[in-house]
Amino acid sequence: MNDHVNIYKDVSLINKKSKAAFKIISLSNSNDRNLAILNTAEIIKTNINNILAANEIDINNAKDKNLNNAFIDRLMLNGDRINNIILGLINISKMDDPLGCELARWKQPNGLDISRVSVPLGVIGIIYESRPNVTVDAGSLCIKSGNTVILRGGSDSIYTSRIFTQFLREGLLSANLPSDTVQMVDSTNREAVSAMLQAVGEIDVIIPRGGKSLVEKIQKEARVPVFAHLEGICHVYIDSEADIEKAIKIVVNSKMRRTGICGALETLLIDKKISKNVIPILAHKLRAKGCQLKGDEETILIDKDINLAFDVDWKTEYLDAILSIKIVDGVNGAIKHIEEYSSHHTECIITENKNTADIFLSKVDSAIVMHNASTQFADGGEFGMGAEIGISTGRIHARGPVGAAQLTSFKYIVRGKDQIRD
Repeated sequence: MNDHVNIYKDVSLINKKSKAAFKIISLSNSNDRNLAILNTAEIIKTNINNILAANEIDINNAKDKNLNNAFIDRLMLNGDRINNIILGLINISKMDDPLGCELARWKQPNGLDISRVSVPLGVIGIIYESRPNVTVDAGSLCIKSGNTVILRGGSDSIYTSRIFTQFLREGLLSANLPSDTVQMVDSTNREAVSAMLQAVGEIDVIIPRGGKSLVEKIQKEARVPVFAHLEGICHVYIDSEADIEKAIKIVVNSKMRRTGICGALETLLIDKKISKNVIPILAHKLRAKGCQLKGDEETILIDKDINLAFDVDWKTEYLDAILSIKIVDGVNGAIKHIEEYSSHHTECIITENKNTADIFLSKVDSAIVMHNASTQFADGGEFGMGAEIGISTGRIHARGPVGAAQLTSFKYIVRGKDQIRD
């Protein structure tokens, strides 16, 4: 009982520090916030070996627990991935200030001058699992948008998350901004998550980034508003009028570039008119990359080495080198399957017919809908947002990649000239 009480007290103290820091960061100069982000990039650049050493501890602990390769891939950092984190920070610093933007302005007949202006959301809680880069993405985007952030990473990435949090705080201090703009809940006790979820009046929004079980827990227990997606069951549909060479290239990249990210392809839909031509080539290419294939009965008739897919496969986010394949009757058949099984994350059509593409893009109800592009682009950095905290599949406030601009709200400014209401 005492541990429970202490954890809630510790989290509440962090929340209060975050509230105090918000009063300063929310009114800070854009140049100062950008300087904090750039200085963090420089600190990371000069500490790559220290970061890799911390990450190695996390990786070794994960291996000792016999965690799977996809999980370890999400956890692992190397020189290239750290350089991408640095580049992401630099890109975020160069983005336009998302605060103080006049979103709309109009005059009423009575002369009132009304404008809608962007402002920070407030105190943001980020609850995530094994990806240590989320620490930097979340911290920097919150700095950019004048918010404060409370980070609670998974126990499997705790050493890497600690060092990144330290560097973000150093970057803030170097720009004369409060270090408590970025804080980390260091406890690996799950009670800490519950304390954050119940912090009404202290935390303004929770953003989870992790597996289905984590997000379900958060959506079930949270008394604070949540931006989230449960799963990334992403589809690619190859239309009968697709350029086959393009289609093969896009599908292989969508599935195999990184299988453990939420934008990875999980179900491939193929128009029956071209299935006999496409499946043998595609199966050969994917198997060469180490991908296990499952398919419906029609698919197996074309390639007997493909395993039979069951209904559960259409509902599964593998996050691994496994792909389900289904033959459908044209674009409407693809849309029907997506409507039934999609998690509303990311879907793609491959076709050279613009009209068919437009039907797909308009009728498919997902946060991200693509034409002739890899689903691996479902990422805030690739959308020009510098980075993202996550993908939201909800409909309230934010949908799709949650970047700096999505971490703002707005207020109305009303200018009058002694008007009074009758």
